[in-house]
Amino acid sequence: MSDSTQQGRWDGPWYRVRTDQFEAAFLPNAGDDLESVNNVDVFVDLNDGSRWSATIITLDQVEILMTRWAASGEALGGRYFWCSDGLIVRDTGISSMTRVLVGLVENGEFTQILQRLDD
Repeated sequence: MSDSTQQGRWDGPWYRVRTDQFEAAFLPNAGDDLESVNNVDVFVDLNDGSRWSATIITLDQVEILMTRWAASGEALGGRYFWCSDGLIVRDTGISSMTRVLVGLVENGEFTQILQRLDD
């Protein structure tokens, strides 16, 4: 997997990261440490002009949510986790999540995993 990620930049509430294959616009919560982010929406513009979206969440964050829901009764008492465009990753942080997105583009799985946005 290539490591062609450039330093990101803030654009209002969005944190944008450019790679050789795409630009990703992450929407972290205000004040989040970018390398501790464990649940974030992202919009990705591929170089071919197509637009994609996902909610990226860490495995640990899924476990935290399911434990919370077991106590609250949500999601059948925490028996399942679901989100429409979810991508579960192992490691926290925007840079780690960007590396996963790069890897998905490089191995051809990107378009099967992220949700394509119609113009």
